[in-house]
Amino acid sequence: MICPPYLKSGDKIAIVAPARKVSLSEMEMANDRFNKWGLQVVTGLYLFGEQDQFSGTDEERTADFQMMLDDVEIRAIICARGGYGTVRMIDKLNFNAFQQHPKWIVGYSDITVLHSHIQTLFGIETIHAIMPINFPDLGSETAIESLRKALFGGPIEYDVAPHPLNLTGIVSGLLIGGNLSILYSLNGTQSDIQTEDKILFIEDVDEYLYHLDRMMMNLKRCGKLDKIKGLVVGSLSKMNDNTIPFGKQAEEIISEYVKDSAIPVCYNFPAGHSVKNYALILGREVKLTVDLNGVSLLFLTSKETATPQNALRKLLKPTLFFLGFFVFIYAILALIKMFIK
Repeated sequence: MICPPYLKSGDKIAIVAPARKVSLSEMEMANDRFNKWGLQVVTGLYLFGEQDQFSGTDEERTADFQMMLDDVEIRAIICARGGYGTVRMIDKLNFNAFQQHPKWIVGYSDITVLHSHIQTLFGIETIHAIMPINFPDLGSETAIESLRKALFGGPIEYDVAPHPLNLTGIVSGLLIGGNLSILYSLNGTQSDIQTEDKILFIEDVDEYLYHLDRMMMNLKRCGKLDKIKGLVVGSLSKMNDNTIPFGKQAEEIISEYVKDSAIPVCYNFPAGHSVKNYALILGREVKLTVDLNGVSLLFLTSKETATPQNALRKLLKPTLFFLGFFVFIYAILALIKMFIK
């Protein structure tokens, strides 16, 4: 996976709303915090737009996001909030400029669409983390600081308390995933996740327990649980039940699908729809350690960091290939001509 350049003081970042609408007052705290980090904040033209529950029409939200993808001075795109709507514009976006000049894409929940799409198709790391809509939440300081460290390239390691359903083990692999409902909705599309030899992270909010079971059954039947190297289960908050109880709690439902697997599994990891929403670099190699004392998730150093030289090298490779091919053909023709004489 390619690591976009880390941020430094003076860099420009963008706030856009690819899904649900937001207000100016809801963005003020995040804007102030980003300024204190030494960043210049640019906002999308339709950040405060409105079309039903969305922050503008599909075309307007797409235009905002496309503008920030194409602007080489923008070093990170921060999604204002989730909700629903990102999937309605994902196929309208052109990622050509983004591939040549990778930048950080930040968000969670509905933004899982972007995480999965970008890692599956382009092999570029993204950040699953708190969004501006959540900055004012009481107790969000830990989540905000973890986002700063992820954006600026600080070392990242999280230690989490043990859980009764945890399965012990030590494994390294690429961390992928996000919101389970979104991953479920992407199944069979070009944005679908590839789980083989990966460490899968899942979280969710406000789902019925039977639907959680349905989604886990889908992962199993699709083979997405067969070859994962580990499972990190984040927050499963505000779960709902029917009048006739399902009979299991959320963590117990997930446990049923992986309890016989020879992989480390941890539950109640503080990421997702919770105040303590640790920033996760998706697509990054991590070391997951689960033992009786708790859980450690260590993010390893990226093996390939995007730089202007790397981007230039990618452009030169096909050019040099074709140049070499024509030189080879010319040499062959010259030899044939010499022998004919």
